[in-house]
Amino acid sequence: MLKEILAEKNYLDILKMSDGTEVTKENWQKRREEMLMLLEKYSYGKTPKIPVRVWGESQPVNRINERTYAGKVSYDLVKISIETEHGVFSFPVEFYIPNNAEKPPVFLHLAFRTAPDRYIPVEEITDAGYALAILVYTDVVNDNLKGDYSDGLAAYFGTTIEREGDEWGKIGMWAYAASRVLDYMIAERDDLDTSRVAVMGHSRLGKTALWCGAQDERFAAVMSNDSGYGGAASSKHGTGERVASFLRGGSWDWYCENFKSFAGDLEDHKPYDQSFLLALVAPRLLCVGSAVLDDGADPKSEFFTTLHASKAWDLLDEKGLICPDREPVPGDHFYEGNVSYHLRANKHFLSREDWGAYIKVLDSKFKKYE
Repeated sequence: MLKEILAEKNYLDILKMSDGTEVTKENWQKRREEMLMLLEKYSYGKTPKIPVRVWGESQPVNRINERTYAGKVSYDLVKISIETEHGVFSFPVEFYIPNNAEKPPVFLHLAFRTAPDRYIPVEEITDAGYALAILVYTDVVNDNLKGDYSDGLAAYFGTTIEREGDEWGKIGMWAYAASRVLDYMIAERDDLDTSRVAVMGHSRLGKTALWCGAQDERFAAVMSNDSGYGGAASSKHGTGERVASFLRGGSWDWYCENFKSFAGDLEDHKPYDQSFLLALVAPRLLCVGSAVLDDGADPKSEFFTTLHASKAWDLLDEKGLICPDREPVPGDHFYEGNVSYHLRANKHFLSREDWGAYIKVLDSKFKKYE
């Protein structure tokens, strides 16, 4: 059943080079570079080179006391600094670390707000034995829409509304900052297991987590929640958002200028698809979460794009998405392979049910490192 539905969708072939050459394990890296280049050119824009230096400084701020989270969690507010060619740019990251875990794995959460927040169940995450690093996206660059590149990383890199066609947008900037947090953790945090860091986000930050993890292979796991168009949902023949949606809303500045050219008649004729983005995570852990009533994010497309991208894991001798031969229903959580997918009831939200699904994946997969 699923095989026939996929065939009807006629997604671009992940396992064929642009010139028609079959992709094998031996030339996978070449195909990987090709897909990455297409996404850079037509969707997210090119990411600048790694900065000269990245470092962190703990700040003398006590946001939680010994009673908070029953005294089970340590808190650290760190100012992370990036030395660029145009000066030093800094932004804050919060760390919540369980006291009863030695060198815990880390959720690096691209977040809309700091904790406490309705999207961030700190106690549940830390009780499960995971550290939580929170990067608030607007501390990197604003999300004012319609090409406001006046602050943050945009200003440091000289980005303006008059961008080159493949110059990066805000998703690229947020993703770049997440990789710099990982730079800092690897260099300076002996108390965290930096070989087991999962980058995750919801909605536009789910798109960001995927783009970050696609580029930066140091992340052990990549997680998107209700990421939709520009994230896990197909960018062709979808029923959710389209290029025109971003043009109307002003959120075209999340992407590169070339992205705009696919509005209208060219919508379904892109030389890339979001299955490319997901496949770039292979053979690491990929987790995609959807909500059945989240029409804008097109949950059905998120599932089929994930299923299609799973071929990359199979090629690399890892198990991809393992699921019954049917479309998912609310409550389904397929997590046996290195690609997981869950479908939740109700609407667009980052819920405790979603967090529980992602924790369950990491619990099952990270055991092999212990």
